[in-house]
Amino acid sequence: MTWRESQGWGWKLARASGLTQWLKNGTQKSWDFMKTHDSVTILLFNSSRRSLVLVKQFRPAVYAGEVERRFPGSLTAVDQDGPRELQAALPGSAGVTFELCAGLLDQPGLSLEEVACKEAWEECGYRLAPSDLRRVATYKSGVGLTGSSQTMFYAEVTDAQRAGPGGGLAEEGELIEVVHLPLDGAQAFADDPDVPKTLGVIFGISWFLSCVAPGLSPH
Repeated sequence: MTWRESQGWGWKLARASGLTQWLKNGTQKSWDFMKTHDSVTILLFNSSRRSLVLVKQFRPAVYAGEVERRFPGSLTAVDQDGPRELQAALPGSAGVTFELCAGLLDQPGLSLEEVACKEAWEECGYRLAPSDLRRVATYKSGVGLTGSSQTMFYAEVTDAQRAGPGGGLAEEGELIEVVHLPLDGAQAFADDPDVPKTLGVIFGISWFLSCVAPGLSPH
């Protein structure tokens, strides 16, 4: 396969499973990547409770990472040709993280706003219309592995808009807990290194406290 070159760079796809090779100033390099969908995430503020709405769920990759972090070498001992029980294990809570409501753009024909509304309903139980959403930012996600884009939206909701329990779709194996984080504890929550959370949660809280909270009426 020939190199495609532009402005001092050259690149080619070495295999469909995800190895890319590129040239930079005449030096050849390679990197594994994973093709995935772009996504949306939604920061919800429940004005009835004066709380931010987060989700809490088990992430297998986080669990595996914690096992390896606390018991170095545990993952390298696993046979790659088949399943094998970990010799060192942790309680399931080691893989639980706090996140913003989010979803993949894997349904052709739906806009970013429509996907965001769909996820807010499925995961958190809140009914939203696209016009309820405010676009916060679009940024790169997983730059070392996927290079996908994620768009964050913000919406203010009330208890009256919560018409369902949320929790995700059981048929898709989702088991999600909805968490309402009081505003007066949001900054401490974001700053606490012992609370497992995504960067999106930290950014979302920081953005809200900077751009939205100053305009809220006193409680």
